[in-house]
Amino acid sequence: MTTSRHLAAATAFAAAFACAQAIAAGGGFVDVLHQPAQPSALASKALLQSVAKAGRRLIAVGQRGHVIFSDDAGGAWTQAKVPVSSDLTAAWFADAKHGWAVGHDGVILASVDAGETWTLQLTGDSPVVQGPDKPFLDVWFADERNGYAVGAFNLVVHTTDGGRTWESLSDRTDNPKQYNLHAIRPMGGSLFIAGEAGLLLKRDPQSRSFRAIATPYNGSFFGLADAGDAMLLFGLRGNALRSIDGGATWARVDAHLPASIVATAQSAGGRLYLADASGRIAASHDAGRTFAPVTTQPALPVTGLVDVGNGLIAIVGPRGAAVERMLSR
Repeated sequence: MTTSRHLAAATAFAAAFACAQAIAAGGGFVDVLHQPAQPSALASKALLQSVAKAGRRLIAVGQRGHVIFSDDAGGAWTQAKVPVSSDLTAAWFADAKHGWAVGHDGVILASVDAGETWTLQLTGDSPVVQGPDKPFLDVWFADERNGYAVGAFNLVVHTTDGGRTWESLSDRTDNPKQYNLHAIRPMGGSLFIAGEAGLLLKRDPQSRSFRAIATPYNGSFFGLADAGDAMLLFGLRGNALRSIDGGATWARVDAHLPASIVATAQSAGGRLYLADASGRIAASHDAGRTFAPVTTQPALPVTGLVDVGNGLIAIVGPRGAAVERMLSR
């Protein structure tokens, strides 16, 4: 079983943080679910796992419950108020105000003020999650009421009221081996979940179940991208697959990325970006058929991307947040 990049990195940081807490408390244990994220001047320079947009605002989330936001395209960052210190792995905004962040300890957080303050909606103590050992790894909302979060060990939850209540859908997946679920996104009018060991699930709207779709690769998939008339699936060892028929058939795509592909972004003009874990980034102008490098050497390691506009991409990773101009070769 292949472990996702989220689990490997975040678990190490969670262990280190727990140790630091115990030392600071004179050997006593402090539950990260009851400890608000601590203010840090280095929050924008430490590990960040995901970056999203709320209108024109950028919001990034990462270790120790850190959430930062920027209103000047990444020139300056402000740390948000977060009620937990759990490592956060992903964020999504349905509009300019309403957003969600997910992470370790079964945490789901919500914001109604464009990411400035956050409230706790769900933890691993809930029977919906069934244990704080299950981290969430991705979140997606269709609007301010209807959304999903997915994670390790076949974790899937759903809400129809903006997260005030959540229900488990883990018994409605074709995932008998309980593989980790890394990403959830809509593509071509359907909702898909990408996971490890070649797992791809597609939602059946009638049964409200997620049915497995065959793929020609049995390694981990870390993300999905809507490429207009096509869908893209990407993951371990630079593998990328493209489908124009809703996942019935697949063609391999050479993204010119040698390491595991871990992030994607799309510009308003339709340019599609993929990034690998080493920091290389490639772009497509033809709905994911072909890609060309926009960086030629590994830069900073990457965990997340989002388009800022005017040829700029916000990049997050182990060394924090940066905004770079993308120039195709």
